[in-house]
Amino acid sequence: MTESPIPLDTTQGYCPPTAVQFSVFLSNKVGKMLDLTEVFDESPVSLIALSVHEASDHAVVRLITNSAKDARQSLRENRFPFSEHEVLLVELSDGHTLSKLCLYLLGAEINIAFAYPLMHNSSESPAIAIAVDDPTLAGQILRRKGFKMLGECDLSL
Repeated sequence: MTESPIPLDTTQGYCPPTAVQFSVFLSNKVGKMLDLTEVFDESPVSLIALSVHEASDHAVVRLITNSAKDARQSLRENRFPFSEHEVLLVELSDGHTLSKLCLYLLGAEINIAFAYPLMHNSSESPAIAIAVDDPTLAGQILRRKGFKMLGECDLSL
C-alpha cells in the first residue's frame, strides 16, 4: 500500500484588513437622511465614514461603521434597503500621500471605483476608504510601500 503524498505547506500571503461599506438606498425625500442617521444615534454603532450620491428620485448613502454586525442588524430592523461591499481603509501620512497611493495602484493597473475620507479612526492621521477591483493585491502593494492599512478594530471611538 502506498502512502498518499503529504500536501505541501502553502502560504496565502498578506491579506489586508478590510471594512464593510453599506450602501443604503433612500428615496430622495426631505428627512430621509435624518431617519438614517438617527438609527445610529440610538445604537452603540458609530458612523466612521459617510458619502452621499444623489439622483433625482433616490440617494445612495455609503457608510462605514465601527461594527458591521451591529450596523447590519440596525439597518435590517429599521427596514433600510442596503447592499454590502468590501473596502480598504488606508491611513495617509508624511510620504504616504493620496497621490502616491494612486500612483502605486495605477502601476499595478488597479482601478479605484470610489473613495471618500473617514471621519474618525484611532490615529491622528487622515484616512481614506477606497473600493478597488482587487482589494487583496491593492492591500499587498500599499503595505509594501509603507502605507498603514486599517481594519474594523481600528475604528473604535
